Amino acid sequence: MRVSIATPLYRFRRALKGCGGILKFGGRGVRRMTEEKRITRPSRPSDPQNNFPGFSKTKIVATIGPASNSFTMIEALWLAAVDVFRINLSHGTHEDHKMVVKHIRELENKYDCVIGILLDLQGPKLRVGQFKDGPVMLSKGQSFRLDMESELGDDTRVQLPHPEIFAALVKGTTLLLDDGKIRLEVTDCGNDFAQTKVIVPGKLSERKGVNVPDVTLPISALTEKDKKDALFGVEIGVDWIALSFVQKAEDIQELRSLIGEDTAKVMAKIEKPAALSDFDRIVEEVDGVMVARGDLGVECSPHQVPVVQKRIVSRMRQVGKPVVVATQMLESMIQNPTPTRAEANDVANAIYDGADAVMLSAESAAGSFPIEAVDTMESIIREVEHSPEYRRRMESKTRIKPQRLDAMIPCARALARNLDASALVCFTTSGRIAMRISQERSTRPQIAMSDSQKTARWLALLWGIYSVYEPDLFGSRSECGEIPYDNFNFDKVVEVASNVAYSKKLAKSGDMLVVTGWKPGGVPGANLLRIVQMTDNGTTDNSTKGD
Repeated sequence: MRVSIATPLYRFRRALKGCGGILKFGGRGVRRMTEEKRITRPSRPSDPQNNFPGFSKTKIVATIGPASNSFTMIEALWLAAVDVFRINLSHGTHEDHKMVVKHIRELENKYDCVIGILLDLQGPKLRVGQFKDGPVMLSKGQSFRLDMESELGDDTRVQLPHPEIFAALVKGTTLLLDDGKIRLEVTDCGNDFAQTKVIVPGKLSERKGVNVPDVTLPISALTEKDKKDALFGVEIGVDWIALSFVQKAEDIQELRSLIGEDTAKVMAKIEKPAALSDFDRIVEEVDGVMVARGDLGVECSPHQVPVVQKRIVSRMRQVGKPVVVATQMLESMIQNPTPTRAEANDVANAIYDGADAVMLSAESAAGSFPIEAVDTMESIIREVEHSPEYRRRMESKTRIKPQRLDAMIPCARALARNLDASALVCFTTSGRIAMRISQERSTRPQIAMSDSQKTARWLALLWGIYSVYEPDLFGSRSECGEIPYDNFNFDKVVEVASNVAYSKKLAKSGDMLVVTGWKPGGVPGANLLRIVQMTDNGTTDNSTKGD
């Protein structure tokens, strides 16, 4: 029986067993010497409370770029603790990205694991035109005109080839240029121009970006390029698609209608104030959210970003959907092997808030120390998750009132805790039960088994979920893909769960497992619950079972 597990320790042990090259044992762990890069996998401390090898529950998303797009580097990043790889469609070609996906899937085959892939769409880019004599210096208080004219600009005007911006402007609107370094205020405007006053001066170069934080622009978050890229992502089998510059729930609906319902999961990047105004409706439409603090920090005041981040993470915790905190988390590690103390504190705060994942951008895509950045982030995660304060916060977070279809999940969590169970195990086809278990933020290891590889892959992003792909989990299916009730064997499912927990050293002889899931033909949602006791060799003592 083939079982694939996306867990750090599992991949580490498999690496020791099957990797080539020279293995050297040192004080911090095991070092594998390759032709391109030395791969280091730090040893994981034991959890004094749970008595199992310490697993990081907060996931790491790493962006692939020129510094990390080879198979060797992708493998090194994954061995270093990356759970999901991000492909940024703002850079590179479709052929480049197709090769990256090929490498990741080859890595899955090599280590018998599941790995998530997040495709990040570029979104609409609003930029000024070109200047006749190079960059211009704008002085405070001077008048500066933006218009649709094609002539090259100077220190009095420049082209802005975006009629949708002019259509949304009113007197007093703020315009931000070059990531907010220059601030303009509209003094007069029409359908094809805006006369402005320079509030914050600076040097303006050609093709610099324009942000309009005060208004909702009458543009779609999906450009023609984005539509082609999204369909390309579906074709190559990515697991998540992130939509940039979301302003309203209809933006998400447009993407879903394009890619279809049963393809990739949709993530909304929150980086515009307009999205905050329609946030509750956006949350209803999406499968997950990313706090994209780069552009959000341009359009909002910097002092507002921490408050907005905590609000978003808290709301996503309430609804039980994953949230990723991203942008400039370890920015200094693009050029330096260690982070600043403020950066380490920033990552820790996101973890303390309960984010499902933290993300590396340029640090892993174009930096000089991509593996060191992952190691650093993993070390911060481990340190926070082993602190009593973190456990207290996870326990005290308000959880939503259980509904009829998932009322058994809190019961399973409580049983796992009260029995000091070695693991909380669920089996799922759609992933819904695993999402609900992740929302509970149990201190126990949480194993999600699925007979759907697609489901197993996107679950890799969720907090605390160790994803297992077992194609024969539910036996044979009918021609229409349904699970025949007569073919369902709960004893087999429990036995697979026991084998997985035993092989991961999450359970040993005498330990308890709490297993929950869905019984075909029964009420949808978690409708099965069993407590089993481990015996030798990963089998279960049938005398302890009970449904």
